[in-house]
Amino acid sequence: MPICFLLLPLQLVYKGTKISQMKKIIFLLAIVLGAMSIVSCRDQDTYADKLERERKAINAFIVKHKINVISEKQFESQGFKTDTTKNQYVQFKSTGVYMQLAEEGIGEKLKNGETATVLCRFDETNVAGDSLQLTNKSLIWNGIVDKMLVTKTSGTFTASFDRASSVMVRAYGSTSVPKGWLVPLPYIKLGRITSATDKLAHVRLLVPSAQGQTLASKNTYACFYDITYQRGV
Repeated sequence: MPICFLLLPLQLVYKGTKISQMKKIIFLLAIVLGAMSIVSCRDQDTYADKLERERKAINAFIVKHKINVISEKQFESQGFKTDTTKNQYVQFKSTGVYMQLAEEGIGEKLKNGETATVLCRFDETNVAGDSLQLTNKSLIWNGIVDKMLVTKTSGTFTASFDRASSVMVRAYGSTSVPKGWLVPLPYIKLGRITSATDKLAHVRLLVPSAQGQTLASKNTYACFYDITYQRGV
């Protein structure tokens, strides 16, 4: 059984118990080994070979999950919305990222020249194995929400994770936010829930390695993300 399939049951094993530092280290090691075992790139493979394998994995994932890919032109004609009842995802040609905008969110969009703290809850799935690889929704992380500092400058978004509050940093050792995570920002509102009817910005992303986290970029594999975005205080 691939290592990554063993990650979720850990939540049940450790529920209600105090997680030791050693167990967290073992958990992180399992993530790395699981990802590498799924990729399993041979030393003689060229980068072109790896990209081709990644492309096939992405296409297989799209077919398996019945994703309806729409163009950026259609996305714009629909008011920059995706129809979730049709399982629509817009493909951004410049980045290769596919996005489903499940909820636009509450609050306001980030303004030019503005810097804001953004809180994210996410699931990360390795596309090659179609298995959950990392999540900050698990009790093993004691409620850590990934916090990033985002700045919008002349329409361009930059961001970095807060090292003290990020499962992504603990797993991959880098404060760099995957570029794919920034793709939804022009289309979502950032706010905080104040009533029962409020909904946070919610997106699903199919992110190729060039737009992904450090390990995905190094080993050339795509990831699928289910993410909510919330404005911090």
